Amino acid sequence: MDFLQLLSCACIVFTVGMFSTGLTDLKKMRNSQSADNIQFLPFLTTCLNNLGWLYYGVLKKDGTLMLVNAIGACLQIVYILAYCRYTKDTRRALLQTLAMVSTLALGWGYFTVVVSQGDVQLNQLGLVCSAVTISMYLSPLADLLEIIRTRSVQCLSFPLAVATFLTSASWTLYGLQLQDYYIMVPNTPGIVTSLVRFFLFWKFGSHGQGKPAYKAMSTG
Repeated sequence: MDFLQLLSCACIVFTVGMFSTGLTDLKKMRNSQSADNIQFLPFLTTCLNNLGWLYYGVLKKDGTLMLVNAIGACLQIVYILAYCRYTKDTRRALLQTLAMVSTLALGWGYFTVVVSQGDVQLNQLGLVCSAVTISMYLSPLADLLEIIRTRSVQCLSFPLAVATFLTSASWTLYGLQLQDYYIMVPNTPGIVTSLVRFFLFWKFGSHGQGKPAYKAMSTG
């Protein structure tokens, strides 16, 4: 097995493992028959991100991207359906889901009708997916600032920080090997934010203080 194949396997294992963290929320919703204290937007944004990278993988004919994001999209759809079933505010959840579907439809129309040339289509889609991934990695910065202010890591999950670091690092190396900066660059912030989390755990508390928390993540 060469280095690229090894990286491909690492990307699949680590990323699917990250997607599976949502199973904790799914189990919690089923057991309590409620979606209270469950974040819904990460399911939607991660699903949108998965589908974008899935399309990018199809255009690029990259089996690793296609497999990982197909699994991720299916899991996110299961989480979305479960949330819509158990939430008390069904109307809001449905409206948010409709907004995601509308965004997806507009994106699909743009990249299949307006921009249909191979290289232009791939480059523009790569830029959009990269921008979404970077924004998802940087979104927890406000929480990290709050942790620094309160000097408490109670809202962080150490296993999730480790998984995010491994996933980001594997995708960054994978993109580097392929010379695909649309894969490499957006995953670099994931490494940085993970290292910041590790520092916060070392500075403000033990590993046991963190608790599982589902976060949106990169998939390409």
